[in-house]
Parts: sequence; structure tokens; C-alpha cells
Amino acid sequence: MALFKKRTVGKPGEWYYCLEHRRVEEGPDCPGKDRFGPYESREEAERAMQTAAERNLEWETDPKWHDTPSREGEE
Repeated sequence: MALFKKRTVGKPGEWYYCLEHRRVEEGPDCPGKDRFGPYESREEAERAMQTAAERNLEWETDPKWHDTPSREGEE
């Protein structure tokens, strides 16, 4: 247990999505490892998981980020 706990004070107007509690928070209430954000609006933070899924799909299907496995004997 830490003797001193650093508390991050939230700023009004910054929105986050807490991955642990699965809810939107104004200002960072939870540790950075447990949240997405900041977002400019509550609505944008509410879509955090959908936005992450869309970005993951884009990355997974982007040919610039994946090398095509070559077959043995081909170059």
C-alpha cells in the first residue's frame, strides 16, 4: 500500500470512459490505465468502445500495417 496517493483532479468539460466501471466520467476519476479519453463531449465518450472497435478493425485490415507472409521459395 502506498503511503501517499497521487490524485488526479478532473477538469470540467473533459470526458472519459472508464473501462473498469464501464461508465462515462467528467474529469479523470479513475487511473489512466483504466480509461479512454479525454473526449470533448459526453456523447463522444459514450461511443468510446464503438470508436475503439472501429479503429481496431481499420488497423487489422490496413495493408500498410501488415506484411504479407511470403511462401517458401518466393520473394
